Amino acid sequence: MSLTTPPRVSVIIPAYNAMPELTKCVTSVMEQTLGLDMIEIIAVDDGSTDGTGRELDRLAQTCSSLRVVHQPNSGGAGGPRNTGLDMAGGDYVFFLDSDDYLGPDALRRMVAMADENRTDVVLGKMVSVGGRAVPTAVFSHNQPRTDVFSSAAYRTLGCWKLFRRSLIERLGLRFPPYRNCEDKPFTAAAFLNADGISVVADYDCYYSRNRQNGNNLTLTAADLVHRMDGTRLCFETVARYLDPGPRQDRIMRRHVEWELCGPLRALLPRESEQRAREHFYPQFRHWAQSYVTDGVFQLLAPEDRLIVHLLRTDRYEDLMTVARHAKEDAGRGHVVDKGRVYWSHPFFRDPLKAVPDACFDATDRIPVHHELAEAAWTGDGVVLRLAGHARIESLGPLQPATQLILRPRDFRHPDIRVPVTVGTAPRHGDDAAVGFTVDVDLSTVDAGAPLGKGTWDLYLDLRAQGVSRTVRLRQARTDADGRRAAPPQREMTTDSRPGHHPTTARPFFTPHGNFSLDVRQAKAEPACRVTGIAWDAFASTTLIVSGRLTAESARHPEPTALRAEEDSGSVREVPLLYAPDGSRTFTARMPVGTLRPGRWTLTLRTGDPKNRIPLPATRGLSGTRWFRASRLGRPYYAKPLSGGPKGALVLRVAPVRLAAALRRRLG
Repeated sequence: MSLTTPPRVSVIIPAYNAMPELTKCVTSVMEQTLGLDMIEIIAVDDGSTDGTGRELDRLAQTCSSLRVVHQPNSGGAGGPRNTGLDMAGGDYVFFLDSDDYLGPDALRRMVAMADENRTDVVLGKMVSVGGRAVPTAVFSHNQPRTDVFSSAAYRTLGCWKLFRRSLIERLGLRFPPYRNCEDKPFTAAAFLNADGISVVADYDCYYSRNRQNGNNLTLTAADLVHRMDGTRLCFETVARYLDPGPRQDRIMRRHVEWELCGPLRALLPRESEQRAREHFYPQFRHWAQSYVTDGVFQLLAPEDRLIVHLLRTDRYEDLMTVARHAKEDAGRGHVVDKGRVYWSHPFFRDPLKAVPDACFDATDRIPVHHELAEAAWTGDGVVLRLAGHARIESLGPLQPATQLILRPRDFRHPDIRVPVTVGTAPRHGDDAAVGFTVDVDLSTVDAGAPLGKGTWDLYLDLRAQGVSRTVRLRQARTDADGRRAAPPQREMTTDSRPGHHPTTARPFFTPHGNFSLDVRQAKAEPACRVTGIAWDAFASTTLIVSGRLTAESARHPEPTALRAEEDSGSVREVPLLYAPDGSRTFTARMPVGTLRPGRWTLTLRTGDPKNRIPLPATRGLSGTRWFRASRLGRPYYAKPLSGGPKGALVLRVAPVRLAAALRRRLG
């Protein structure tokens, strides 16, 4: 890396007593396929006492791209990361913990993803080493450009990502001086302000591991006292960057579940009675009152709704009872009443506790297990048969009221419901899952009318014990190559009037395996097809065009001439000569050498002056040159141009500029 060329990536490694994992961490950056000339490594020794500083100095002697900083211990990873940020000069910044390491091609892939899609944050697939928990949902498939509302990216707020440095500097982002949760507000702010997020899911980028000595900060600073400040900043960050409403509710839900309810259940009972009641409880209650809107409350699971309700109503003793018995109460099962499913918690409908039923309503949380085993065309080709197995967990066999729903995507139309035939035979190995089949006649499915054009997503409305659960129809099985196979595209005749073309129905699986139908009008076959455009081998100034009529020509006027029209309005035409054998093929010979200088657009003229068929541009057609004797032997040329109207072939005819040609010849 030269002194004048900034690096593409600044890799910042905070290190505190990181031996022996540190060596593999740093060398994994040195071995990146992106190349050390594109990388700067900034390793910050945060007052280590185990030889970490000496090892960094040793590695720096072998690698000019490694810069080492030694500083007094700051008590957390945020301080050394900030030191690195102040020194970073790369287009991008990547934070790598000293316990972890990178796959060899990680940085190249992430930088390429950011460059190609102009995104500000890139998540590289994380891999667990030694059982350390890593996020998985966001890495189900590559996502070139997404955001926190269209993906599971916000479920991972660790800072082990590629950030565009200009985003960090524009927001003035730095890490707060906390021992735990210091990276969540940083990443949250970047996510909420990013111009696009990318996900690299087809390569193992980041290997996350526990230290041999068990000194990971997430383990040694896991108690509440180290979490509260970071949690507060998380809530404040979301409130700062998102206006109140459904979008804020969706993001705030993550923090209510993971930073409020989870730690309260797991950690608050471990604290002393005085500290729990006087120090932590008031803070949890403040967050529940300030940030858990009714919209957030509806998105929570019953276990979390109960905690939020007790916080809002200031019931400390009941809250501690719920927290202390959380594990045993989690498996208490459910009660079905009037089409709703409720968590059978000891507080449910206890008159002394007087907790609303809404806190226990688990109807929308009951797991649904289903599998689309068959999707095929039947009958005359417009009936789509779907078959599989399904069940609602703990509610027994399906009822006949189960339906298939076709729901329009991105356009207004009522849902279309189709009855499902529920079988009696259980799937092998699952006594509760029963078979279902449904035939969808696409020519009459919409109240006797054909299915309209657009994309339709398919859902199952499953019914059991009066409970309704609607889920996306999806396929669990894949073929031998791991790819889902949908039925082929089918053509549907939906309008027999002259001039109207059939529609096509294309079943497909989304990247998440959900089943959908794309209905579009079929492209009309052209009235004729051009089969060849070439210069005459014996007369290089004559353009020969050949083609044939198609069955569609019966609907349109027949082409009769090859037409060349100059931009100023001049026209030259030559007739199409049809083969006498009835094959409906034709040729035409256009003497380009007689055309005057200008831009000439070539079309096929029909009997209808308004109906001209563009002659398609072709990459295989080269230019040609000739001499005009009447112009003192001056050379002329004709060459095809790109960008003609409707993709038509355009020829430029012009005299050769001798001086320019000579300069090109001489280089």
